[in-house]
Amino acid sequence: MIKPLLALMLSSTFLSLSAQAETPPAKSLAPDRLAINGGQATLALSQDWVRPKPQIQRAVIMVHGRQRNAPTYLRTIERAANISKERNRTLLIAPQFLDDKDVAAHHLGDNILRWHEDDWMAGNRSLEGKGVSSFTVLDHIIRRLSDPKLFPNLKEIVVAGHSGGAQMVQRYAVLGGREEARLKQENIRLRYVVATPSTYAWFDAQRPVASPEKNCPGFNDWKYGLNKLPPYAEKFDKAGLEKAYVQRDVTYLLALQDNDPNHPALDKSCAAEAQGADRLSRGQNYFDYLTKRHPEGLNQRVVQVPKVAHNGDALFSSPEGQAVLFKPL
Repeated sequence: MIKPLLALMLSSTFLSLSAQAETPPAKSLAPDRLAINGGQATLALSQDWVRPKPQIQRAVIMVHGRQRNAPTYLRTIERAANISKERNRTLLIAPQFLDDKDVAAHHLGDNILRWHEDDWMAGNRSLEGKGVSSFTVLDHIIRRLSDPKLFPNLKEIVVAGHSGGAQMVQRYAVLGGREEARLKQENIRLRYVVATPSTYAWFDAQRPVASPEKNCPGFNDWKYGLNKLPPYAEKFDKAGLEKAYVQRDVTYLLALQDNDPNHPALDKSCAAEAQGADRLSRGQNYFDYLTKRHPEGLNQRVVQVPKVAHNGDALFSSPEGQAVLFKPL
């Protein structure tokens, strides 16, 4: 008992140092734009989505990690789609959640959506103008995809993310987004793929590490728990979030070698370490937690990928990753 508590106390003592080192400006910008509430979201597309695309039956939305390298993630899922021979009937989308230094480095206009550092992972509001939740960006992408005039034969949307992007996708799945009713009306299936995030949103104060509430104030605040939800969730029924979440189609894609407790991009805050020592154990702990709370009716699963560490390209290009992204329609 003493050892885990001591670890939490040390983590709490150095909480101000627990955040990962600041990332440099994004090396490249996604070329496409999507108008949202007077601003412009940045994204990369495998093909245009302005004209009707009757051949498209699936869309994959892939969220990048902390480096905000959306073009790289687009190439990753393009390779996976090519290997799976699903490229022709799949639209691939990689939104880019820029921060203020990206906008400055690339001399972008004031209307380009940008977030403070990693705030986009938690669904927080953008910095410019009225402020747009990063979750609202996903909502707008999904809303466009559900337009039967543009995509009359779309059957499935997959929202996937790796690392920091997986943190965002898991939280978005917890809150459910605002487009589920529209998708059901259009008979479009929605799936989530959460690939090796640092942390997860838990539904109560349980954690694998004993008594974090004594040594880690805020361990159960959003994005680690459901206290202090973001403005995006103001009108949501907090009590019903868990019941709805476990019924959503979620796959946790875990790399079996992503088990380094000292990985430089791993969240080492005390709230994160209360969930486990590394990404692999945190993913396993979270799924065990859900299965114990919902022995029946859990519409979720873990898929483990051998011989892969913290590498999104290797993860999604693996046979297991391809099978998850491109299930038979």
